[in-house]
Amino acid sequence: MADNMVAKEQLRTIVERIERLEEEKKAIADDIRDVYAEAKGNGFDTKVLRQVIGLRKKDSTERQEQEAIRDLYMGALGMIPDFERAGEEAAE
Repeated sequence: MADNMVAKEQLRTIVERIERLEEEKKAIADDIRDVYAEAKGNGFDTKVLRQVIGLRKKDSTERQEQEAIRDLYMGALGMIPDFERAGEEAAE
């Protein structure tokens, strides 16, 4: 019976900690939203800003691999003019 009481107390504590963290997470999300609104108010493009932040989270090798694949796909779809692709190939 004592084990049951200990388990119930542990469960209650865990649930309360998760609830508290969820509240903190919501507050942080609200703060981030406010910063994006401030950036937009100052004339920054928030969509691009989010992309830049996402790129900063990746290491340079991962970014370069994704850029190369993206360029390959865009080239295959005719989305990159020939003179841009020729310049990239010459650089390699």
